[in-house]
Amino acid sequence: MQVELLYHTPDPERAIATAARLCYAPVGASELMETMPEERVKSVLSTIMSSGHFSTLEHASYTFAVDGVSRALTHQLVRHRIASFNQQSQRYVKFTNGLATVKPESIAADEETNAVFDEAIEAAIAAYEKLLAAGVPAEDARYLLPNAAETKIVITMNVRELLHFFSLRCCNRAQWEIRDMAHRMLELALPTAPFIFMDAGAPCIRGNCPEGKMTCGNPYPRVKRD
Repeated sequence: MQVELLYHTPDPERAIATAARLCYAPVGASELMETMPEERVKSVLSTIMSSGHFSTLEHASYTFAVDGVSRALTHQLVRHRIASFNQQSQRYVKFTNGLATVKPESIAADEETNAVFDEAIEAAIAAYEKLLAAGVPAEDARYLLPNAAETKIVITMNVRELLHFFSLRCCNRAQWEIRDMAHRMLELALPTAPFIFMDAGAPCIRGNCPEGKMTCGNPYPRVKRD
């Protein structure tokens, strides 16, 4: 898996603080953006994050490129509806030189299950290639391709949705592959807006686990905001 931060709103914390401060300021956003003292930016952000007034977080966004993940992951990912996605197409891209796949460790760790997985993948790819050779359109031949098929995707989310995404997908109860991706995305986002993302992640780092009887029983260490 490769995760890269392609782009984000320049100076996202200042941009968000400017949007929030504008509601109460006699001057325009451009002037606020240029002149607001750094300590005032942090003060405004502190008020936003503690009060739950998260609409201003939507004024900053992040774009990630993710390669080498499975279709099983992206089927989960696109359930996050307040986001934009562009994914490598199995309709227009023909996988005639072999199809890379993602193999779960639980399968790879055992010789027998590993062999079963490889056999099934090889059979699916062989059948897929036969359909293409017979003139079947790629958009129809792809029906044979497995959830394990590797894919590439570009993801754009605003900060409000990104925090929600991290809350759900950094949790130990999230599926292992998307959890790994979420943690890598958070590692990339954190240095760009350290105050906003300081306690981003699973809910247990901020307080009690909301999963009730479904809790993993192994919470992350609590994070204390400066």
